[in-house]
Amino acid sequence: MVILPIVNTTKKYTVNPTKIIALGLNYRAHIAESTTVKVRGFTDEVPEEPILFPKTPNVLIGPGESIVIPAFLKEYGFPEPRTDYEAELAVIIKDECKNVGPGDALKHVFGYTCMNDVSQRNLQTGDRAGWFRGKSLDTFGPIGPVIVRPDDLGDPHNLRICCRLNGVTVQDSNTGSMIFKIPEIIAFVSRNFKLMPGDVIVTGTPSGVGPIRHGDVVEVEIEKIGILRNPVVEE
Repeated sequence: MVILPIVNTTKKYTVNPTKIIALGLNYRAHIAESTTVKVRGFTDEVPEEPILFPKTPNVLIGPGESIVIPAFLKEYGFPEPRTDYEAELAVIIKDECKNVGPGDALKHVFGYTCMNDVSQRNLQTGDRAGWFRGKSLDTFGPIGPVIVRPDDLGDPHNLRICCRLNGVTVQDSNTGSMIFKIPEIIAFVSRNFKLMPGDVIVTGTPSGVGPIRHGDVVEVEIEKIGILRNPVVEE
């Protein structure tokens, strides 16, 4: 649970979703770097429909809170341990909805914010169960710094999205480069799962993902939303 201010109001919003549904491989340039990410399920083919995976609500932390790389990972003795940042635009659902059509999808959006889809690559590629554990470790979902309502944001498909690691820009793209746009995403997700108020849909990351380590500071910035800044520590 994270409490965030709502832009242009005095109100705050409690981000406490029943589920977090994230998209993989939703930017062509990120697909092209699949050979360096080395994760099972990454290919150089553009998907025919959105690729979904869950992040559990325990991942959520707010601006300024620490991304914690858990100590138990050392027990595996990975030759190349790798936990990555991923800058993403997050959509917060306004109301209960199911089988939403693309033409009505944006009516069900409460607001938008930044999210860092932190990913433990060794677990993500090695687990027989797939991406679940590598995406859902505690603190692996920083969100914020604010929520912007749709009327204040304008077109969600024309926003600069970038990530900085220790002040150096490592991801720099535009949400217009998403393969599946937000109405398509909401329609597809709601066909598979009933969406509830406060649920979060995370729309994928552009190219440039890379590892984080103890002492790093990660900043996810999306135009018209702001900067989500989190330090990284080892447990």
